[in-house]
Amino acid sequence: MSDQINLVGEGTTFEGTLRTENDVRASGRIVGTMHVDGRAIIAKSGGVEGEIIATNADIAGRVEGEIRVAERLVLKSTARIDGDIRTKQLVVEEGARFTGECMMGDDAVNTDRSSTASDSDAPAKTKKETSQKGKPTTSASSSADTASSQ
Repeated sequence: MSDQINLVGEGTTFEGTLRTENDVRASGRIVGTMHVDGRAIIAKSGGVEGEIIATNADIAGRVEGEIRVAERLVLKSTARIDGDIRTKQLVVEEGARFTGECMMGDDAVNTDRSSTASDSDAPAKTKKETSQKGKPTTSASSSADTASSQ
């Protein structure tokens, strides 16, 4: 694999399926599916409406859709995720927000997408909850707890 980084610049909208063996940095908008055999980087100004499938990912922007990361997913403080997450490792910075289910660990990335959550050997999932103010929240364990009880 080379050190090449593919760019989707700010103000650009890419529609369709993006496949690459190299890293991708999206400062613009991607509508469709990203298959990245390297690192998928979604900048603060970037967004994805669709599916991200990557070896590693750093997300600072907005994603609406499923995220599947084989190794390490980092949600930066400005990340806004609306969709399910499946990853081996998850790092959540304070301020990051996501709505959906999260599956972590080796089984999460090796499980067939059509499998059900009721399987007895399925990894633990986060639960969708409602806060005292009536707003939906997602509970998950992470090393960077956010101040969601404000």
